[in-house]
Amino acid sequence: MTRIIKVLTLVFVIALSILVGCSPSEEEALTSVENIAKKQFKSKSMETNQTYEHFSLYVPNGYEIAEVSQSNLILEKDGQTYILFYNALEDTTSKLNYQAAEANGKYQLLQSFKNDQRFGYVKVAELEKDYELQIGIGGVKVTTQTTLADIEEDTQEMMQMANSIAYSE
Repeated sequence: MTRIIKVLTLVFVIALSILVGCSPSEEEALTSVENIAKKQFKSKSMETNQTYEHFSLYVPNGYEIAEVSQSNLILEKDGQTYILFYNALEDTTSKLNYQAAEANGKYQLLQSFKNDQRFGYVKVAELEKDYELQIGIGGVKVTTQTTLADIEEDTQEMMQMANSIAYSE
């Protein structure tokens, strides 16, 4: 019996070492997040696949709409909540959300991107256990709590959503 416990402990330690070794470091993850956000910002926006009263947007596969209001869309995927805030009074070059994120001062990463028609940014702030990821383009802001293991995929999908918003007249 003691031998079985020793073998199981050894297997557990090896498995844990492999898992820890496969996870990106915070520095690697933040560099990747910045690159992914920049690439998605520069990419052509995804074709919208969801339409609501005031706007339409692209929602990646696997997301469910939990709630829709005049200025918020609450999405869920695999038990994780994403909050999309949109302000139709702010255009795509607005820096309002970025300035609010910058004024907070608590972030591991805050990087902006711009072209002639749009202004966007990505912000990552460390929380007690996870990270807060915030993506914005103009008057659109998408926020979630995520892990280092998921932050890259979340960055890509959130930027795709923010990049695709089309307001109804």
